[in-house]
Amino acid sequence: MLEGRSCLLSRVFSSSCQPESKWPYMSYRRLEDFANGKRPLGFDGEDDQERRERKLCKLLNCCEMVETTQSSSEQSEDQQQAGVPSDSDSLIHRIGRDNSISCLIRCSRSAYGLIACLNKSFRSLVRTGELYKLRRQNDVIEHWIYFSCHLLEWEAFDPNQRRWMHLPRMTSNECFMCSDKESLAVGTELLVFGKEVTSHVIFRYSVLTNSWSSGMRMNAPRCLFGSASLKEIAILAGGCNSLGSILSSAELYNSETQTWETLPSMNKPRKMCSGVFMDEKFYVIGGIGGSDSKVLTCGEEYDLKARTWTEIPNMSPGRTGAAGEPDMPATGEAPPLVAVVNNELYAADYADMEVRKYDKERRLWLTVGRLPERAVSMNGWGLAFRACGDRLIVIGGPRALGEGFIEINAWVPSEGPPQWNLLARKQSVSFSNFY
Repeated sequence: MLEGRSCLLSRVFSSSCQPESKWPYMSYRRLEDFANGKRPLGFDGEDDQERRERKLCKLLNCCEMVETTQSSSEQSEDQQQAGVPSDSDSLIHRIGRDNSISCLIRCSRSAYGLIACLNKSFRSLVRTGELYKLRRQNDVIEHWIYFSCHLLEWEAFDPNQRRWMHLPRMTSNECFMCSDKESLAVGTELLVFGKEVTSHVIFRYSVLTNSWSSGMRMNAPRCLFGSASLKEIAILAGGCNSLGSILSSAELYNSETQTWETLPSMNKPRKMCSGVFMDEKFYVIGGIGGSDSKVLTCGEEYDLKARTWTEIPNMSPGRTGAAGEPDMPATGEAPPLVAVVNNELYAADYADMEVRKYDKERRLWLTVGRLPERAVSMNGWGLAFRACGDRLIVIGGPRALGEGFIEINAWVPSEGPPQWNLLARKQSVSFSNFY
């Protein structure tokens, strides 16, 4: 999950995107009037730009419904009667700064680009990250899906509004462009891991600046690791170093301080594993390890408070169907496709096209239903299975030589057995994804 992914978002369409150079910038004279307490005027025959302005005014108008204290109202009236100019730091002057922020943290993040253009106070609130931090503190979470359909090009999908948006294009050399990549969303950042010649490299996308940067390094650079994020932190465990050695080490990344902290090592080294947060603990599931590089069926639980790892037998969902090829190497299969919704662990069995749920007490995997019929993959590669708020998301689709489609399907486990709802469909050659 990436909370608050952009402070300037492109104009959105149901099936297409615009590049950054074509983002619709608006005239905010009437919006500034509204922020200063004047009611915007509406009229017939307004064009698209005027309608967008009116919609933003309507969005901000919800702030008038916030209950304010009598003293705040009287203070504002006294200032107006005395001819004292309002302080821009109050944001929406008629309700004061605190109530303005209370309203803004509940607005959709897709409106933050417009809000940031109102004046310096709004822009500072968005670009410094203060607004996103307050959202996390108040448990206001809005999930978007980020993935790449083409080399160095990344897109965002808002599952609530069903809108697509472009991110700025990454700038890198050919080596990184053609290398295998892994990605992780944490806080207001998007991290993309790859290689440049002989060294590992991390590209970081910031929601606050709507830009990419590079140069950040882990304490122990790696690839093929298991990872997951929780609010502003992420944990990466296992993987391989530049020499191909399988690691047992783990690191914690804090997106607010942009620092890496070395954690205690796992009980077993492993690569090509998966990671999740559940019940405020971090779990590494499955992977490949040992001197013979065989598939591991165990998982490990990391207690963030006690800073200890505990091995859990048979936590990896594995494959039970006959579709598994006995001669297929361990590295030929994708890492476990797992996700957590409401502290319940689910897995996608690509071989049997089934969804399974983990019984934490009995430590068993139980089949609960089917995957979407068109969620095809190659030994699990090319299929994404992720949590998105209270929904499970499956991303995949039919493919032919040189072309294909990705489909985004969603299911809410609390509503009963799997009934998949198609959210979007998009033409694509290939993709990698994260939240």
